[in-house]
Amino acid sequence: MVPVEYYIILSAVLFSIGVAGVVFRRNALVIFMSIELMLNAANLAIVAFSSALKSLEGQIFVFFVIAVAAAEVAVGLALIVEIFKSKRSIDVDQMNSMKG
Repeated sequence: MVPVEYYIILSAVLFSIGVAGVVFRRNALVIFMSIELMLNAANLAIVAFSSALKSLEGQIFVFFVIAVAAAEVAVGLALIVEIFKSKRSIDVDQMNSMKG
């Protein structure tokens, strides 16, 4: 069996890659993918701890996080499509949510 520490290290690496994607990239699609990567890294850590503690609550919690992440993707992509229709760009530096 693989030790829990390996899963936690992998989770930390994936989360760090996601943070780097959010901080350094300006494309809205890449930012959404990076957020999904961070959510999945947190899910991996929760499932690893849940498995190590022989508890089912962590896995149930991860199921709900995945459902919320799927809803977030649907809403986020719909927003990106609408913004691209009007501005012809999905660069987040050009977006201003305070303008009508």
